[in-house]
Amino acid sequence: MKYVNEYRDPELGKKLLERIRRNSRKHIKLMEFCGGHTVGIFKHGLRQLLLPNIEMLSGPGCPVCVTASVDLDRAIAMAKLPGVIITSFGDMIRVPGSRTSLQKAKAEGADVRIVYSAQDGLNIAKENPDKAIIFIGIGFETTAPTIAASILQAEQEEITNYYVLSLHKTCPPIMKAILDRGEVKLDGIICPGHVSAVIGSRPYRFLADDYKIACAVSGFEPVDILLAVDSLVEQIESGRPKVDITYRRGVKEGGNPAALKLMDTVFEVDTANWRGIGTVPESGLQIRKQYEGFDAAKRFDIKVSPAREPKGCICGAVLRGVSTPLECKLFRKVCTPENPVGPCMVSSEGSCATYYQYGGST
Repeated sequence: MKYVNEYRDPELGKKLLERIRRNSRKHIKLMEFCGGHTVGIFKHGLRQLLLPNIEMLSGPGCPVCVTASVDLDRAIAMAKLPGVIITSFGDMIRVPGSRTSLQKAKAEGADVRIVYSAQDGLNIAKENPDKAIIFIGIGFETTAPTIAASILQAEQEEITNYYVLSLHKTCPPIMKAILDRGEVKLDGIICPGHVSAVIGSRPYRFLADDYKIACAVSGFEPVDILLAVDSLVEQIESGRPKVDITYRRGVKEGGNPAALKLMDTVFEVDTANWRGIGTVPESGLQIRKQYEGFDAAKRFDIKVSPAREPKGCICGAVLRGVSTPLECKLFRKVCTPENPVGPCMVSSEGSCATYYQYGGST
């Protein structure tokens, strides 16, 4: 396949590895901020191939994983309301809240349905005019435009029983928050591919300008990731950090104007609560007042008990890059994909699930 096979070329990968090893003289720490990159790195054994000079950490790049327990608890409480149908992406159903999960709520009689898009939720609203359909809006800037489009369509078609619980989060502010915490000293960042296809590379400029952090926007194939690492090594060794796009077939500097317009029309920037990190200013998206008739948080004023995290789970530390799943006493013993204790083991893009599936040892 064009634009896929060539990025899986083992000979090209070997040449890039040789160049990286030849040019990398310092011990450097890189972090990827995308769960898709975490999977790609582990699937192809890139961490082991790049050691010992280059240490790679996984950041808060899994949208299911970073959803705060209190927000999930609110969604579960909504599911138990009479006349409500909850629609959600599949991974979110199994994530444990403080006391239960959407999956368990479904087993107890709540109408909880797995969908593949916001459009599916909108269709369910059309088919069930006597029910309130709530779509759990999670994800980064990647999913926000399509969910915004569903709200605009609902308005246009006068569908008044469709609601969105917006738990969206944005990437550049959390990058700043991780750096400001000072828990991990990073030399370079592999910027997310899908998010950057929407927002472009410009929002990351502050990383190079203010924090002197090397940045490279990467695709997801092994050669893509090695191209990004190669760029980061060159920037770090030369002392000239910048924001490089090594995923030109998917990302433009200015992003996707149509998608950005959709987001800006329906959403406005707000504070968001991140699991293991807490509230981060300007890192979330709330529905604008003009469209508050579709805002589940406004329509259903739910009060929940204080959230609590699973005992012994270090998912928050894993999301911050402070710890790895191997440091968790529950990993592979109590916490498995079949019996997940925390969200990082639930999502296919979670660090714990990735370590478990691909046998991570570093």
